[in-house]
Formats: sequence, structure tokens, C-alpha cells
Amino acid sequence: MDIRQCREGDLGVLERHMPSPGRTRRHVMRFETQQRGLSTFLVAWHDGTPVGTAQILWNGCKAPEVRDRFPDCPELNGLGVWPPQRRSQGIGTALVRAAETRARHKGCPRIGLGVDDENHRAASLYLRLGYQETGCHYLDRYHYLDADGLRHEVADPGRFLIKQLAEQPN
Repeated sequence: MDIRQCREGDLGVLERHMPSPGRTRRHVMRFETQQRGLSTFLVAWHDGTPVGTAQILWNGCKAPEVRDRFPDCPELNGLGVWPPQRRSQGIGTALVRAAETRARHKGCPRIGLGVDDENHRAASLYLRLGYQETGCHYLDRYHYLDADGLRHEVADPGRFLIKQLAEQPN
């Protein structure tokens, strides 16, 4: 498996193999955020096919409850493995590790991530990888456009986890 920063030429392949819901254009939006220097959009590839994505938001979580408590903490966001049959094969773990390495190289002492209160599987993974509960609960607010172009607002309850990043020896 190869994990690298998304390139413009990857966008069509991502949409074919990991389609954005409705008319959201999720991959394009993440790539544009990366182009503005606000994030790093990571893609996991297996035999030339994208099998997972994650985004590091360098300015941190957008939720004010989190930003107030954890300023200057980048957020690992939008971790996904596709298709679902590929889950539990180490792809998510590899994406998390790649994000941590990039944050460490940027001199970040910690990285955080949000997990939906109902996503027990993801929470177990993050805790197993060394993320710790912070007691910070918030609503993850986002929107998407369905196939008809109608905008849907979502507010998922979640909690923010933090991992302290130790420096790696040279």
C-alpha cells in the first residue's frame, strides 16, 4: 500500500472508486483546501486503486468548542476506507500513522480527531492507536448536496480525542 498526498490527476480516479455522496464533490473540496495550504489530503492506494482517504486540517477543528480548548492542534478529519469490505485490513491505521508522521515533521506536538458518538468501531481504533479522551463533546456540523442538488445540514454529536506526538529519532 502506498499513501501519498492527493494530486489533481487523482480526483477522477477517486470519484470513480470512492464516489462522493450526491453532488458533494468531497474530493475536489478537500483538494482545493490542500491547494490553499490549509490541509493535506492523503490517499491510500493499493495496486493503483484508491482504498482510503484522510485529511489533516492544519488550522484545527472548526467546532468552536474544540478550537477554544485546543488551539493550534491540527485535526485528522474525514478518515474513510472504501469499499467497506476493505475495513479492518490496516488501511485506516496506516492513514492515521501517515497523518501523525506529517504532523510530527511539521513540528506539531499533538494531533486530534473527532469521532461520532455512535461510531464505536472507529473510537476503539483511535484509542488503541494512543488517542486519549479529552472530555470535549461537540456537534460536528457539515452539509452535503443530494443527487437532486438539495442541501442537507447535519449535526452529529461527537467527541474530540488527542494524541501527543513524540519526536522520532533520526
